[in-house]
Amino acid sequence: MAVLARPGSLPSQRLAAAIVAARPRSWRLALLGLSVLFLGVLFALPVARVILMSVDAPHFTLKYYVDFLTVPVYSQVLYLTFRIAAIVTVVCLLLGYPVAYLIASARPSVGRILLVLVLLPFWVSLLVRSYAWMVILGRAGIVNQLLLGLGVVQEPLQLMFNTLGVVVGMTHILLPFMVLPLYSVMRGIDRRLLQAASNLGASPWRAFWTVFFPLSLPGVGAGCLLVFIQSLGFFITPALLGGSGDVMIAQLIENQVRQLVNWQFASAQAVVLLVAAVVVLAVFNRVLGLERIWSTRV
Repeated sequence: MAVLARPGSLPSQRLAAAIVAARPRSWRLALLGLSVLFLGVLFALPVARVILMSVDAPHFTLKYYVDFLTVPVYSQVLYLTFRIAAIVTVVCLLLGYPVAYLIASARPSVGRILLVLVLLPFWVSLLVRSYAWMVILGRAGIVNQLLLGLGVVQEPLQLMFNTLGVVVGMTHILLPFMVLPLYSVMRGIDRRLLQAASNLGASPWRAFWTVFFPLSLPGVGAGCLLVFIQSLGFFITPALLGGSGDVMIAQLIENQVRQLVNWQFASAQAVVLLVAAVVVLAVFNRVLGLERIWSTRV
């Protein structure tokens, strides 16, 4: 009398079940491997090459780092880069916070329109936007013509080829990177908390500062981090709108590569800029915690 095998008891069936169970894990490992390979080829290898080039002349040396840290003009450029990045970050926060609050508080249909307006600059080239500010801020530009026409000034103001022009141009370009993280966090804040604070006797202003603003701090941290890190490496806008006293470190690197053909010194400056960005990340992680910054949960 033949004995019927139980379902799943045959070796071929068990093997098929094991393959099906292992397939999701193998796909995840394959995707992870491709991601690591992609980052290694396009990021880790170029960075390693730059680091090696900065200490090769043609033998191992720290000469270029010593020159950068001991020559006053290079230290001044690094200080100016951090100062402009900090100013742009603060201005973007002051302008971006009310905009993000307005978008998060508006009706969904209105909020979508406002969000599209915030994203609209991404569809225009950064170079075109910088040239547009040259037209607006020039001595014969729109702003000066308006001020002269109203009689506010008697002669055109110097609105570009200085720090003001650089800050205005960089703020316009980087403002969406402040608004989007803020909006993402503000959208998840339960507005009933503000109503509860009002019911307990808090004024709208007090309810905002004691309830809403602390809950929006992860968005503030994320936006400030994005804007500041990108500001450190800005090149096109400072080159077009800045003057001789507003040279940032990215312009210094470009000058070493294109005009002086000193790749070793340019690599050392790039490494210093990379280390500065890493230090900023470490400070943010120490003060606010990167997990809290990038979390959108409230």
